[in-house]
Amino acid sequence: MTALLVVAVLTGVAGWGCHRVFPTQPLLQVLAPAALVPVVVALLARNRPLWLALLVNVALWFAATVPIYKGLAPGLVKDLANAWQALLTTLLPAQPEPRLLVLVHTVVWLASLVGAEIVTRTTTRAAAALPAVAAFGVALLLGVDGEGSNLPVAAALVVLVAALALVRDGRPARWLLAGLPAAGLLAGAALVFGPLLPIAAEPYNPRSDAELPPPVRVDSVSPLDRVTAWLQAPDRPLFTVKADKPANWRLAVLDRYDGVRWTSSARFQPTGGRVPAGEWTGAAETVRQRVTVDGLPGTWLPAAERPESVTGVPGLAVDPGSGALLAAEPPGKGFGYEVSSRVARPSKEELLAAVPVKDAALTAFPAGPQEAKFRKLAQQAVKGADEPIKQAYRLQKYLRTSAAYDITAPPGHSLKGLEFFLETTHRGTSEQFASAFALMARTLGLPSRVVVGFRPGAQSGGVHQVKSGDVMAWAEIQFEGLGWRPFYPTPGRSGAKDDHEVVSSAIEESERLEGEFTQGGANKPKPSAKPSPAGGREPGEGAPLWVIVPAAAAGVLVVYAVVAMALPWWRRRRRRSAPGAEGRVLGAWQQTCDDLGLRDNRALTAEEVVERHPAAISQHLRPLADISNYVRYAPDGVADQAADEAWRRSDAVRAEVRRSTPLKRRVRRRLLLR
Repeated sequence: MTALLVVAVLTGVAGWGCHRVFPTQPLLQVLAPAALVPVVVALLARNRPLWLALLVNVALWFAATVPIYKGLAPGLVKDLANAWQALLTTLLPAQPEPRLLVLVHTVVWLASLVGAEIVTRTTTRAAAALPAVAAFGVALLLGVDGEGSNLPVAAALVVLVAALALVRDGRPARWLLAGLPAAGLLAGAALVFGPLLPIAAEPYNPRSDAELPPPVRVDSVSPLDRVTAWLQAPDRPLFTVKADKPANWRLAVLDRYDGVRWTSSARFQPTGGRVPAGEWTGAAETVRQRVTVDGLPGTWLPAAERPESVTGVPGLAVDPGSGALLAAEPPGKGFGYEVSSRVARPSKEELLAAVPVKDAALTAFPAGPQEAKFRKLAQQAVKGADEPIKQAYRLQKYLRTSAAYDITAPPGHSLKGLEFFLETTHRGTSEQFASAFALMARTLGLPSRVVVGFRPGAQSGGVHQVKSGDVMAWAEIQFEGLGWRPFYPTPGRSGAKDDHEVVSSAIEESERLEGEFTQGGANKPKPSAKPSPAGGREPGEGAPLWVIVPAAAAGVLVVYAVVAMALPWWRRRRRRSAPGAEGRVLGAWQQTCDDLGLRDNRALTAEEVVERHPAAISQHLRPLADISNYVRYAPDGVADQAADEAWRRSDAVRAEVRRSTPLKRRVRRRLLLR
């Protein structure tokens, strides 16, 4: 009897490993009968044939699914077969749907059944614990991505297995009292040292091998196609938002363009409310929202970027890449949900140093004559801007000032229509402005997409009333480390400065940042010169000023050129002849970083440096990085051969960089103008 009780608790604890997969209450409602009923059957049928016990368990297992499904489930077997794939393609925590909970119900029931029958029909000591351990293994695999930890569950299992072994061994109660503290001590050690094991850092995640469903078109009508229609009837209520502060409420993210329309490549996954974090990990502001739908069509759900968690949406699905939200069914009037969003707040320095992500799919342009036209127009718009972020700001400013906002303009965003918009009409809605910006940015190598959403709406009593006239589209560009940054190329409704506060603050920030590029450059004010007397010189002075100034400037340039040409040679020679093999290896690595233009990025690890460069360079860079890492972390016994090999690899990288770098750029680098 005691052993059966231990088996029931052991199986229930093993099933509790799924607490990272499902919310607490529905999980407990499934675990309790699954762990207890087979134990009771085994106790009552211990003197009966095994087949009878199995038959009773099957009947009771089926009966226990009735409260889970709240009725009979004709598709029970199909749900059980598909639950594995469904859970492995779900963002945890999973919705506590019957078709998913039935898997935990079955696994725990089976473990309890086998364990209980082993106890009543054999004399083994710990074999009855193996089914529970196997069930815990299933829970571990299903819950790898979930929140929380299963280490306490594992520690409890260790104690319970030890207790089962002592009980089955027929030891007196004092043995049990003495053995449990020892098992508890072992469990405590596992709890403390478990996270320190190497395998605990990156456990195997079966979701990485699960095949996600193909992307689907979620609505028959794209939100971007609705922009003009909404603007034509601007007073239609769509939804309300009670939020900490105003924000743009994004609805849909569209990143694929076929020459006719923008579509989404989102791979929506079911979720219990968690939204995976985006690329940005720096400073951010949390915005909490309570959204109530009033007349919004479709299944897209509005939220401030970027959502972290959502509550109140049955059948919620999310695209991990964009954070876009999707309901299983179009929400009806009065439907409400809560969202917590994380809005990135990068610093000025982080924005100025932004580097665009390299993604061919996000810079793809449909084949046709329009690509050359869009590229030429984009190059004219950003003329003089070399930095990617500055090009984006220039392009945004160009569209805001070269065309007018007009809701009566022809709708559509096909290539022909956008060409007509850019070259002829110069008027349109945010549909045309955002689409044109994204496509022009792609011709410059900037990965872009279009976002459809809404302005904050009119505020009354802390609630934002969003109507159809608040619809807007904007563009985003993806940068390494920063993630997606918004750009607003659409001018205000009554001029370029007539914007709501979210867009206005973004435009002001872009103008300030663009000014950062010109400080110290051609736009820097020049000091005024005092007027000279007639003749340009005072009595008794030497050469005239017009001779002295050019001569002095020429002298400075000559000295600068000599130093600029000699300094890199001297630095390289000093590093190559550094004392000791260790110093020569580190010198080779420093020289290579300089040759690659990474002098200002000393914080990069060797692996990060290697990953940044193509195969032609990395084939020499990786061996050099390995030698450098060895010297940094195990400097004893570095041989001269290692130093010679390091410099041979450094020379090879230098030669490849020179071969792949245009002469003009090499001269600029040599003159320290990088």
